[in-house]
Amino acid sequence: MGNKILVVDDEKVILDLTSIILTAKGYDVRTAENGQEGLERIAKEQPDLVLLDYMMPGMDGMTALREIRVRFPDVYVIMFTGKGSEEIAVDLMKAGASDYILKPFNNQDLLDRIDNVLRIRRIEIHNRELREERERLLREIEEWNQELEARVEQKSVELEQAHAEIVQTEKLAALGHLAGGMAHEIRNPLNSINLFTQILKSSCPPEDGNLLYIDKIFQEVDRIDDILIKLLHASKRPRFHLESLDVTDLIDQVLASFSEQLKSQNIEIDKDYSPELQPIMADPAEIEQVFSNLFSNSIYEMSEGGRLAVKLTQDDEDVHVVVSDSGGGIPAENLNTIFDPFFTTKEKGTGFGLSVVLRIIKAYGGKISVDSTPGEGTTFNIRLPRTPAD
Repeated sequence: MGNKILVVDDEKVILDLTSIILTAKGYDVRTAENGQEGLERIAKEQPDLVLLDYMMPGMDGMTALREIRVRFPDVYVIMFTGKGSEEIAVDLMKAGASDYILKPFNNQDLLDRIDNVLRIRRIEIHNRELREERERLLREIEEWNQELEARVEQKSVELEQAHAEIVQTEKLAALGHLAGGMAHEIRNPLNSINLFTQILKSSCPPEDGNLLYIDKIFQEVDRIDDILIKLLHASKRPRFHLESLDVTDLIDQVLASFSEQLKSQNIEIDKDYSPELQPIMADPAEIEQVFSNLFSNSIYEMSEGGRLAVKLTQDDEDVHVVVSDSGGGIPAENLNTIFDPFFTTKEKGTGFGLSVVLRIIKAYGGKISVDSTPGEGTTFNIRLPRTPAD
């Protein structure tokens, strides 16, 4: 079946004549006797082309043409006009008609004009489809570019995180070599100091005022030894014993150990534990040390009161712990160094607390990250495998 053509004319002879001519040429011809009926048939049948008479009772051709161009932009229109109405024909072309034919018309001229308008219609619609396809492809390319940029950015962040983890691992390994040597080299003279101080104390009478200074020496020796122990723990895993551990109970126990300090500093505790959390295989002392160090840091940052929040969730493989506080936060320039051994902002801190936390969590094949905004608080995100890595 050829193109669908609707003929709208109030003269039945014109309708019959055009129907015969166009049908013989293979067109699918429909007819309407007035403008309103023509609009209804266009809406229903969506013809490719309308042959529209200008002079009709009721709705004239100009009114019908304008309505067609607004409502049915893909329907092209050829106007029938009477001889001597060329000025009207020009106005019709300006209003959107594709061509006009003067009555009475020549049959071949009618067919030639219809063929020409349909050819133009095909070209214009095809060009429009090409433009739309081009715009669609450009949008897709833009979306792909945005997706690619997002993926590159994500991979860059992941690479930075992976690089940071490698650097941290290398720092801990270097610290391990350093700590072992330092412990040996420092403890030898430290033992000598302790021994000679004991001899010195034993030779002093009880009333000797120097005994106070001798006791101070013992205290400082113990303090140095304690620092050495912390240094070793920050870099090397001591003996451990894995057992089934309820993280919820352990965290509650650690919080209870800080109860007096929390109360005196007016710190509110906000606990959010998922129901029926499964236990993990871990050494209780190690996991206790993790949360003891994290809670201690948070409490230190909230000397004037605040909120300490702990959230526990789990999936098939891991337990996720989020520890957040409303303290002063961590300056951006310190975020990449807070897990470094010896790094501390406390006046009397040794800088081993968070490095120990990192070492323990990595020993279990877990991960820890930190988010902080100065003045708004700090959040630690921890992932602990329910079964530790080999």
